[in-house]
Amino acid sequence: QVQLVESGGGLVQTGDSLRLSCAVSGQIYGDYTMGWFRQAPGKEREFVGAISWVGNLTNYANSVKGRFTVSKFKRNGNVTLFLQMNSLRPEDTGVYRCATCRYCSIFSMTGDYWGQGTQVTVSS
Repeated sequence: QVQLVESGGGLVQTGDSLRLSCAVSGQIYGDYTMGWFRQAPGKEREFVGAISWVGNLTNYANSVKGRFTVSKFKRNGNVTLFLQMNSLRPEDTGVYRCATCRYCSIFSMTGDYWGQGTQVTVSS
């Protein structure tokens, strides 16, 4: 089992920055791609960005490329996943969830385990 807990969401204004964190714990063995998804009200969940387990290769949705950065920090068997969001726009509003996927590519990530989500609201 893998547990994920997000934090860092909130209400910000257009152009502001925000950093989300995701504490990942549990039986993390092997190649785990990690990433972020978001869902706006009335819309389907969409991929935001992903990072590979080895080499920290990243991939992003076109809508966030150049503004968002995914990174991770490993220590003592636990991992913290980050999503740095800059130049935020109202269309970035939604519930952000972190996820892990064993043996997934960063270009086709799905989720085996999910966090509960954190709300990000960007006012205009």
